[in-house]
Amino acid sequence: MEVPVLDMSGKQVKTVTLPADIFEAEINVGLMHQAYVRQMANARQGTHSTLRRGEVDRTKAKVYRQKGTGNARHGSRNAPIFVGGGIAHGPSPRDYTKSMPKKMRRGAIRSALSALLRDNQLVFVDKLTLEQPRTKQMSAIIQAVTGGDSALVLFTHGNTNVQLSCSNLSKARALLVNNLNMRDLLTYDKVIIPLDALDFITKVWSKEGSRA
Repeated sequence: MEVPVLDMSGKQVKTVTLPADIFEAEINVGLMHQAYVRQMANARQGTHSTLRRGEVDRTKAKVYRQKGTGNARHGSRNAPIFVGGGIAHGPSPRDYTKSMPKKMRRGAIRSALSALLRDNQLVFVDKLTLEQPRTKQMSAIIQAVTGGDSALVLFTHGNTNVQLSCSNLSKARALLVNNLNMRDLLTYDKVIIPLDALDFITKVWSKEGSRA
């Protein structure tokens, strides 16, 4: 499939042929969802913790006498119904990590890229370079090539000016192409892919690629 390639001012300068095994793969929504859930689950620390009634360090004395007060019978201030008592059925530390076979992870990324291309959410530019970090200039470039301000900007190693220029944009994010992931692909309205980043994607995410 041939798609237009823009310059940083938004004008088409040429076209590029995309590899079919990456950008015309079968779109498997269930697989994409599974990969997204896995990524979000693996990002959780799982350090949440509350004290149950047996773990609360309070006095062991009986609250008040058994009879004659008109109140219900209680023997411990550690009960969940008391302020400062234990928490009933509260969370405790756990591991949220989910596993997913490499073949499925790779298939999910290819499916996401194909879905984004189908929905005209991928924007290809011939190059994306800045002489120095400039937030205003990067915002203008994103507006020129996408027509909006919500965009995931892919960049390659050494292009730190692009990364720094996006850091103060609330609706845009610069992502090293090596770290391509499901959450970022599905979060933004557009994905800006320079040709050097496209070369990396073609090398890594083709069916002949060996990395996940």
